[in-house]
Amino acid sequence: MIDERPPQTEVPPHWNQSAPSRWPARPDTRLRRFLGGSPLAVLVKLILVSLIVGALLMWLNIRPADVFRMLSNLVDRLWYLGFDAIREFGTYIVAGAAIVLPVWLILRILSYRAPR
Repeated sequence: MIDERPPQTEVPPHWNQSAPSRWPARPDTRLRRFLGGSPLAVLVKLILVSLIVGALLMWLNIRPADVFRMLSNLVDRLWYLGFDAIREFGTYIVAGAAIVLPVWLILRILSYRAPR
């Protein structure tokens, strides 16, 4: 029997293989690794995402100055909350130490044995 199919010279790529490119592969530079791709492609992606997020913020009537003001207020509140928490923590320690240290000292004195 004679095979009537024409010989296949080029095998199509499998689904997980990339097709051969006409362009030479670019060297993997530190900048490309840091950005996650070519600088131009990353710039285009960032512009598109910024456009979408900016449109959403404008739709919600949130302006950039409001965002920076809210972040500044958040940092201020966390700063003061942190020091208030430390002050309260210190108050608890001093209140506990007013009871614990004298009791500990009395127990140490009572359990002290003179050398024989």
